[in-house]
Amino acid sequence: MSPVFQALGRALRSLARPDVIWHLIWPGLASLAIWAVLAAIFWGSLVGGVMGWIGDWQWLSGWMGDSELGAGFVMVVVHIIIGLLILPLVYVTAALIVAAISLPMMLEKVAASDYAMLERRAGGSQVGSVTNALAAGGIFVLAMLVSLPLWLVPGLGIVIPLLLTAWLNRKAFRYDALMMHADRDEMKAIPEQHASGLLMLGVGCAALGYVPFLNLVAPAFCGLAFVHYLLEALQRHRSANGWVVVDGN
Repeated sequence: MSPVFQALGRALRSLARPDVIWHLIWPGLASLAIWAVLAAIFWGSLVGGVMGWIGDWQWLSGWMGDSELGAGFVMVVVHIIIGLLILPLVYVTAALIVAAISLPMMLEKVAASDYAMLERRAGGSQVGSVTNALAAGGIFVLAMLVSLPLWLVPGLGIVIPLLLTAWLNRKAFRYDALMMHADRDEMKAIPEQHASGLLMLGVGCAALGYVPFLNLVAPAFCGLAFVHYLLEALQRHRSANGWVVVDGN
């Protein structure tokens, strides 16, 4: 079985645990509440600001002025783009909550049952987890803002956020997945050796962010999948190098 599908399957299995399922749910709900309130407050201002910005484009403003249908079409597109922008922002907020708070708690529980014999070498820390999550989130938001003009090209409004979210998944969760068990060298080497698999896993989980209802739990589920993928990879790496796997507790 592909390591990616194996990790997804094990993440699903972990959801049967009551002490894990709650950490799957609450980050998405918290993020949704935050962005729902912000959208309700600032939606009109956002639409007005974007329409004003578009109005500075002479070729487009002339077309909008000559055609009510054209102006209405642009208005609908602007609403859609803002909505599409909010979806990844809900995801990234939930992902940051997961990376900084929820995933370390889930990691402790999952590792104790599924990877109890894997030695803990503590190459990372909680401070490093938060720092990594904030850095990843900042780069993600900046890239989203820089790419906004491309969203007007049909199709790119979905493809660009998908790829950026996949990058965010890989950047944010790989640190947390390994921070308790890998040493510093392993925390660099393991993700590099499995770059393609992590990319596939990141894209697959990012796609869940566009599925209604599933998008609320996608960040935490993705974090779980990264835990299983990378701890299994770490376990195989040590076995291949002849290192004895022992209980680090």
